[in-house]
Amino acid sequence: MRASSPTFVSLVLLLLLLLVSAFGPSTAFFDGLVPNGDFERGPKPSDMKGTEVIGKYAIPEWETTGFVEYIKSGQKQGDMLLVVPEGAYAVRLGNEASIKQRMKVMKGMYYSITFSAARTCAKEEKLNLSVAPDWGVLPMQTMYSSNGWDSYAWAFQAELDIAEIVIHNPGVEEDPACGPLIDSVAIRALYPPRATNRNLIKNGDFEEGAYIFRKASWGVLIPPNIEDDHSPLPGWMVDSLKAVKYIDSDHFSIPKGRRAIELVAGKESSISQVVRTTPGRAYALSFLVGDANNACEGSMIVEAFAGRETLKVPYESKGKGGYKRAVLRFRAVSTRMRIMFYSTYYTMRSDDYSSLCGPVVDDVVMLSIRNP
Repeated sequence: MRASSPTFVSLVLLLLLLLVSAFGPSTAFFDGLVPNGDFERGPKPSDMKGTEVIGKYAIPEWETTGFVEYIKSGQKQGDMLLVVPEGAYAVRLGNEASIKQRMKVMKGMYYSITFSAARTCAKEEKLNLSVAPDWGVLPMQTMYSSNGWDSYAWAFQAELDIAEIVIHNPGVEEDPACGPLIDSVAIRALYPPRATNRNLIKNGDFEEGAYIFRKASWGVLIPPNIEDDHSPLPGWMVDSLKAVKYIDSDHFSIPKGRRAIELVAGKESSISQVVRTTPGRAYALSFLVGDANNACEGSMIVEAFAGRETLKVPYESKGKGGYKRAVLRFRAVSTRMRIMFYSTYYTMRSDDYSSLCGPVVDDVVMLSIRNP
């Protein structure tokens, strides 16, 4: 058979297609679960000692360090039943234990890591996330969902074309098996939006942000003390003591578009952005306030700040969705002004009285106007 024959060419093309299909998606990840991110592919029986994972590479695609357990949904720990949010398996990180995975990324690109976690026996657990040289500490003292699982987001900028993602439990408990459960690790490339002449607020519609799991109905927490340059919500900072919740239209009522922010922890849950302004010029800051159709009922107030000016926006929620628009007019006093939103009150969902909830903020727009 000659090399130029149609049969030979077709065979070469088929082989190339198979190679791209087999290896293309695994060379770089931008939006979805990392390889074996749901831990459904587990260790061989020979790599297990009870629930403990023996061997650094026993869990496919992952490298483990320290006391790591492979947990099946429904497994009991004393009187507590361990539940896995998606699929049948998760991992538990004991004292100073970690899991890590290396993957190809684009140097200079921003990425967000989303994962689900649950406390087990410790009261004040926390997790360290790192992609060298970036790292962050995510507190888990407050649980926001009644089922015990929350999803968290953390962001980094790739300084190399290979990222080593590490999730580490720095806790030191009397019981070495105590530690958080980890499930569903995903990654998403972020494309930070810019301010325009149509909106001086960056990412005012909150459409750009962390990966949200399709099967998880509780949204994603943006942790406290998140700065703008490493935010899983590009353009915005979480400069409060508690997290804010990133929600989507697949699971919640969203005032506009597909994504929004829910202020779930009163004044301890705030978002802010520093905006370029011209001193003496008048501006209008408009935004939507509503509820997420998640049984978050009652009287709510969103407080908006633009430098020294403030506006309190009351919203009477029936917990079934809805929104209203508010406008804060102000005059700039400096070349940079901080725009901030928080909720005045703590609120609990009426269907379980244990899950924190709050008003939704969406479609934040700031423009220069002629009159304040």
